[in-house]
Amino acid sequence: MADITHRTVKTNGINLHIAEAGSGPLVLLLHGWPESWYSWRHQLPALAAAGYHVVAPDVRGYGQSDKPEAIEAYSMKQLVGDAVGLLDALGEKTAIVIGHDWGSAIAWSCAALHPDRFRAVVGMSVPHLGRAPMPPMQLFQHMFGEKWFYILYFQEPGVAEAEFEADVPRTVRTILTGTPGFDVTNPAVLAKKKGGGFLAGLDVPETLPDWLTEADVAYFAKELAGSGFRGGLNRYRNMDRDWHELPELATAVISQPALYIVGEKDPVRAFSPVDPMKSLVPNLADIHVVPGAGHWVQQERAAEVNAALLAFLKKLPA
Repeated sequence: MADITHRTVKTNGINLHIAEAGSGPLVLLLHGWPESWYSWRHQLPALAAAGYHVVAPDVRGYGQSDKPEAIEAYSMKQLVGDAVGLLDALGEKTAIVIGHDWGSAIAWSCAALHPDRFRAVVGMSVPHLGRAPMPPMQLFQHMFGEKWFYILYFQEPGVAEAEFEADVPRTVRTILTGTPGFDVTNPAVLAKKKGGGFLAGLDVPETLPDWLTEADVAYFAKELAGSGFRGGLNRYRNMDRDWHELPELATAVISQPALYIVGEKDPVRAFSPVDPMKSLVPNLADIHVVPGAGHWVQQERAAEVNAALLAFLKKLPA
């Protein structure tokens, strides 16, 4: 197995901590909420062993990367700028970009906005949906009305931070292994009232699933205790800003080779339809549904995800 090394690079006016392995064509791995480079611990050595230079940053606001204070510092424009700047910092003209959760949204945006820099794209969990017909908060208010919805709960600065940071190890354990607070079909989530917390009423399993160890939970908790939750939550607070700043996403076609991977039981599937992606991503090689997997698909089913990634990468033009 290839060794994973760590360093800090300057990009887009900030410092990003990166984990990297291997040499060869560049593959950029972008994590989601509330995670870190460590979400890709199974993919880094596998892709490196296959002949790629694999780089997984702590996205701004997370881990050992910079954490700007301003909410607008976490707009999609800034996050895409970080990725483009990372290619520059690494001396690479192009890369393959792979993302999960919010990292998936960043990856799709990178491919749409900078097709000259990102020659292929893989999204996990979150499909490419272009641009909503109205600002997202307005859309969510319309969709959920008086029902509790986690993205609307995240909008008030400081509220979710206080809840999550009160007991970070418990928060991490609940989010990764308990009832998903973003599962809009789960009775425990449906029972929540506006103004209620994310963690309230959710189970905290004493026994971890076989894909997650106590050491894994401890690592995520240590990183999030150090960074706090503000940066990650600020990403949700920019969704309307993104809608106004990036109208071109309404019609941008991602013509690069693409792949979408999602867990069969991923709760995001309930409110993120895949069909609109098909016209926006005409060279979508596959919609790969991983049987039995939930939201944390690249961790839950590492071997299957790695096999799908390597099969896709192998078919790309040199």
